[in-house]
Formats: sequence, structure tokens, C-alpha cells
Amino acid sequence: MIILSWNVNGIRAVERRGFLEWLEKESPDILCVQETKAHPDQLDAILLAPPGYYAFFNAAEKKGYSGVATFTKQKPLTVKTGFGVSRFDGEGRVLLTEYPEFTLLNIYFPNGKRSGERLQYKLDFYDETLRFVDQLKKKGQQVIICGDYNTAHRPIDLARPKENEKISGFLPIERQWLDQWVSEGQVDIFRKFCALPDQYTWWDMQSRARERNVGWRIDYHFVTEDLVPFVKGASILPDVQGSDHCPVSVELKT
Repeated sequence: MIILSWNVNGIRAVERRGFLEWLEKESPDILCVQETKAHPDQLDAILLAPPGYYAFFNAAEKKGYSGVATFTKQKPLTVKTGFGVSRFDGEGRVLLTEYPEFTLLNIYFPNGKRSGERLQYKLDFYDETLRFVDQLKKKGQQVIICGDYNTAHRPIDLARPKENEKISGFLPIERQWLDQWVSEGQVDIFRKFCALPDQYTWWDMQSRARERNVGWRIDYHFVTEDLVPFVKGASILPDVQGSDHCPVSVELKT
């Protein structure tokens, strides 16, 4: 089973750049996308139901902003949107799909660069994510938490760590939360398979940083520790164009 996650930076924009053709060719079992920037009523029928897939959406109340979607070949046992906390749920950042073997959380974490207030919102959202996942684990669920975390965890995860120490996305307080996230049982599964530097998932488009691979690794699959033995591989797909992010992949044993 292959699960892909991709911040598409606008699902309507990426559709015009061959998204559906890419989806048909790649044919993942599940695709989680973030930053859809669209309500379902703004999408073409083919995007609402690509051949061979069930499609589920969680849109922000504000049009043209945030939003997540999950495309899955296997019909989930349950589908839920949000944490059940109005402060966070209005931004359309969380989509849960449950399967017999695991529960999948597709999350678009907030960006904290705009202001101190948004940074605090991001940190509070992180804490709510930890609480929510802890509740799932207490119920005996194995969990995959994929998406755009909007933080590079370690110096190896961005090209210029020194220059970005005071920038949201690599602040000590954000990285400390990821330390806690890991200490409480979530595993950055890509790093189980690849310890190499220069592995990035986001590049600044204005400076054409992708051409020089001056990037950040901020898109992840984290899995709970009990799922690690069932993971066959994990990778980044940097050659996939269409967004300022590229997809990340995890393969589970079936």
C-alpha cells in the first residue's frame, strides 16, 4: 500500500498542470493533499470523483484558503473532519480516514510567519494535534499523521539552517515541539530509510531555489511506533512539478 502526501498549493491550479494525469499514472492507494484553496462546489466533477477513488474534502470557511482532501481507493470505515475544536476547525486543516489496519490523519499545519499571533496559533494547533493523537492511541489505534508540518525539524532538514534560526519554520520553540512529538511515540519514517542531507520537499519559487535545491523538508509521514515494523519504505518525489512542494511517499507491507 502506497500513501502519498502533497501540498498542492491550490488544487485548481495543479489540475491545470496535469494533476489528474499524474494521479492516474502514479496510482497511489491513498493520496492526501493540503492547501487545496477551494470549496468542493468550486471544483470540476472529475476532481470530486477521480476514476477509481473515493474523495473527501475539508474546506476552510474562508474561500481560497487552506483546505485538505484525501483520495483513496479503499473506502474508509469512517471519515471525520477537524479536531472538534471550533478555533481550529474553521480553517479546514484536518481530515481523518479510518481503515482496518490504521487511522490516517491528513493535516495542513498552520504557518507562523505572518505574526506573533499566528505563531501562537500554530503552537496551540500543534498541542491540540498531540492531544488528539494521544486519544486515538489510547483507543488502540495505529496512526499515520501526514502532511505539511510547516517546520523543518533538524539542521539537516533545510539547506541554510544558520540563516533561518530566527524565522518561523525553524524556530527553537517549533523544533522543540517536534522533539516532544517524537519523544511521545511518533516516528519520522523517512529518516528511518534515509539519513542523507539535501532531501527537501519545499522550495521558494520567487528565488528559483528549486533549481539549486535550496530547500526545506517540512512535509512528513509520521507514524506511531507500533506501525514502524509494517513500513516497507519511504521517499521524497522531488521531480514531481506543479507546486512549490513535492509529494512524499510511504509504502506499507500488505
